[in-house]
Amino acid sequence: MADPTSHARTQRPSDRCATRPRPTDLRRRTLFGALPLTAGLAASGTATAAPAPTKGGEGKGRGKGSGDEELLRRWARDTWRSLDAMTDEPTGLIADNIDADLTTRSGYTSPTNIGGLLWSTLVARELGILTPGHARQRIARTLGTLESMERHEHSGMYVNWYDEADGSILRSWPGSGDVVVPFVSSVDMGWLGAALHLVAQADPSNRKRARALFESMRWDVFWDDAVDPQPGQIVGGFWLEDPSREGVTAGPVWHDLGGEDVWYHATHHYDTAVSEARMVTYLGIVTGQIPAGVYYTTYRTFPPEWTWAEMPPVGEWHTYEGVDVYEGAHTYRDMHVVPGWGGSMFEELMPDLFVPEADWAPDAWGRNHPLHVRAQREHGLQEAGYGYWGFSPSSDPHAGYREYGVDALGLNPTGYFSDAEETDWVHDQPTPEYGDGVVTPHAAFLAMQYEREEAVANLVKIEEELGAYGEGGFHDAVAVGSGVVARRHLSLDQAMIMGALGNVLLDGQLHDWFATEQAEQTLRPVISQEVFGADE
Repeated sequence: MADPTSHARTQRPSDRCATRPRPTDLRRRTLFGALPLTAGLAASGTATAAPAPTKGGEGKGRGKGSGDEELLRRWARDTWRSLDAMTDEPTGLIADNIDADLTTRSGYTSPTNIGGLLWSTLVARELGILTPGHARQRIARTLGTLESMERHEHSGMYVNWYDEADGSILRSWPGSGDVVVPFVSSVDMGWLGAALHLVAQADPSNRKRARALFESMRWDVFWDDAVDPQPGQIVGGFWLEDPSREGVTAGPVWHDLGGEDVWYHATHHYDTAVSEARMVTYLGIVTGQIPAGVYYTTYRTFPPEWTWAEMPPVGEWHTYEGVDVYEGAHTYRDMHVVPGWGGSMFEELMPDLFVPEADWAPDAWGRNHPLHVRAQREHGLQEAGYGYWGFSPSSDPHAGYREYGVDALGLNPTGYFSDAEETDWVHDQPTPEYGDGVVTPHAAFLAMQYEREEAVANLVKIEEELGAYGEGGFHDAVAVGSGVVARRHLSLDQAMIMGALGNVLLDGQLHDWFATEQAEQTLRPVISQEVFGADE
């Protein structure tokens, strides 16, 4: 069973073979280490029904600009309360999730979770939720545990699952006892790496330790330079032990990792541009370990000659960094939008929490980010008529965990859907009847960076009309038709909320921390030259 507490995406077609399985977010699938629903989550994640909402139009909101600042600060304080409750005090590591009563932690953590705690602590400091001294101590405790934790020595990378209570590698899954084969996930390391980079800029007292951890990491271990199109693509990661006992077939070793045996999942690569995995490519380019051209080997849309695709793209071919790129887009309503794999908000906007993509690539991400937000909003309010919007992988109010998105904004032929019924959207066909739509607050917070007034109004309605709020902030998701609430908090989703508020309330503070002179000089010229097929 897939781990229900983390963002996931299904396998995709290959650029070299239209039927070969493609990568998932490798920390979230049984393939990479038996991640069943834990007993703790099953016990603490009880879904409860709020009063059934009335479908309608957009809410009036509570003002715009500085007029909503106290509301946003209240949301930040409550969100931090859940992150604090998830954190083990002796180790400074944060659990993956906790129940809405803030009493039962999951019993496991990941590099993504730890990274989210680090950047959330910085934001909490800047917002005055923590004193500078308290924030400094908390970060020092987390870094100290990271320094002592077992990891892959020659790459400096951490495996995907640890016990947050002692920092030990998780080898059996809490509750079920299923075997977990230690796996180093590229996408998860991207978020920890980004967080360490931010700490090195934002916390002078912990700068040396954060920088040492970051500089020990070899991003090129995730770069497959033997795969077409050249100069290669990012892989999902590698196992530290032979995974064949769990029924997984691994690939060859590509890199010299100090003579150690590791097992790559050689047939899985991240091959879409609108993906959370682009953070790994960014860090590899910034450190000089991955060539710039890797950024352009991913799909904007599938090529137009692929007739089996769910939607025919519109666009033109261009060449950047020696790579031919089809600058395609999907047509949705009156927009041309570059799609992700599943059409979810975090695929589009999570890397943008750190990299000022819209500023550095105004003709690419500067076009697509606002369009994606608008498309999600119009889907929820106008096309589907839910009265609410914001669709991203999250806790499933009805059971466990599921991917949610806007089908038209995804390349996935089987779709991420916005409702519990998985209503399929078909290009050039009449709008279907949508069912019990599921919205997740972190998606609206990510969107706030582009539509502040609209996102705030949406979140006010989710809190007041749907009741998806508690002492730890917004609950992870809510089904708007039935009113069923996923009464739990996921540390990653809460960290995305804190990151978005850090940029909205602090005038792009996370962007400023990320954009060192080295980062801007190495990365900005790479992404600034692109012109997406998205509408302006």
